[in-house]
This record gives sequence, structure tokens and C-alpha cells, in this order.
Amino acid sequence: MIAADNMTTVARIADSIAERIISGALEPGAPLRQDHVAREFNSSHVPVREAFRQLQAQHLVVAVPRRGVRVAPLDTRSVKEIAEMRAALEVVALRHSGPRLTTAHLARIELALIEGDNAKTIEEFEMANRAFHQALVAPCGMPRLLASLDGLQLANSRLVFAMARSVGWRPRSNQDHRLILQALRTRNIDQACNLLTRHIQTIERLALPAS
Repeated sequence: MIAADNMTTVARIADSIAERIISGALEPGAPLRQDHVAREFNSSHVPVREAFRQLQAQHLVVAVPRRGVRVAPLDTRSVKEIAEMRAALEVVALRHSGPRLTTAHLARIELALIEGDNAKTIEEFEMANRAFHQALVAPCGMPRLLASLDGLQLANSRLVFAMARSVGWRPRSNQDHRLILQALRTRNIDQACNLLTRHIQTIERLALPAS
């Protein structure tokens, strides 16, 4: 059993390392040493090990025999796995969420779309992008599914930042998001799901050359 103050430390360590991995500050394959992390956060090794377990569950780090804990790879196989899981699970969530979307839900989706269109940096864009996808599925009433999607969104953020580093990024309107919202406004759930699948598959095609 880990004490409450150690759990706070675990969250602080896990969140900080996750942010560095997602942004690319820690590159795929980079080693993570318990003693270095413990020293940085002025903690014992116990919360560091628990933070590493959480990051491993999020597929952000891997434990390599005789080589310790390292940042998870972001290769072709990883990109395909992320895209296929998102395309399957997010569409399931949207099919349950779509009929439950209220005017307030649709307004939140539109706000995230507008924030994405107005983003001036890749960080602002990705924050709005995640908000858009979370708002699409929030009313689905399936907490386990939403928890899985949160992890996949973290993985997807790594792809977005990796693509930005590789080929650059410039402000632009997200037409796919706009079409999905239009379909939801007319209660055409099938069309919205088809558009969402295509949108996620497009991300995969764009990411693969940079993997």
C-alpha cells in the first residue's frame, strides 16, 4: 500500500514524464533511470517505480530486459496499432454518444473546433484537438471505454507532435472536424462515424512516413 503523500508524488512524476514523452522532449528509446528520476523529484525509488508502472500501462514507456525502462518506440507498427484501436473504439463510443448529444454538448464540440481553427501553435492546436475528440464521446456512458480512449489520445498526441517536428505545422482549419459536427447536428450518426473513421485513418497515413 502506497501512502497518500507518495501517491501525490507518483502522479507528479508520471505526469511530468508523460508530458516530456508526448512533446518529444524525451525521444523514443531514451533511457529512464530510477535514481536520476528520484533525485530530480527529491523522492525515494518507491513512487518512481509506481510512476513507471503507470507510464507502462499508458504504453508511453517499456521495460526492456537488462536495459531497464525506456521511452516506448513510435514506429510503423505502433502508429498502425494506435490508429486501428482509435478507429474501432472511438467509433463505438460515438455510436453510443451521438443519440445523447444535447445542444450544450454540441456547443462544446463546436467550441473545441473553433479553438482548433484559431490555434497559433501546435500545442494550442493539439489541446483543442483532444478537447474536440473527448467532447464527441463524453456522453457515451461507458467509463471503461472512455478511460481507454484517454490513453489512446495521449498516444495520438505523440504522433501529432512527431509529425510537426518532421514536416512542420501551420495554422489551418480542420475540415474533417467540421463535417463530423455537421453530421451530428443533423443526427446522421452513421455518417458521423464514417467521417470519424476516415479522419483517424488519415492521421495514420500522414504519420507513417515520419515513423
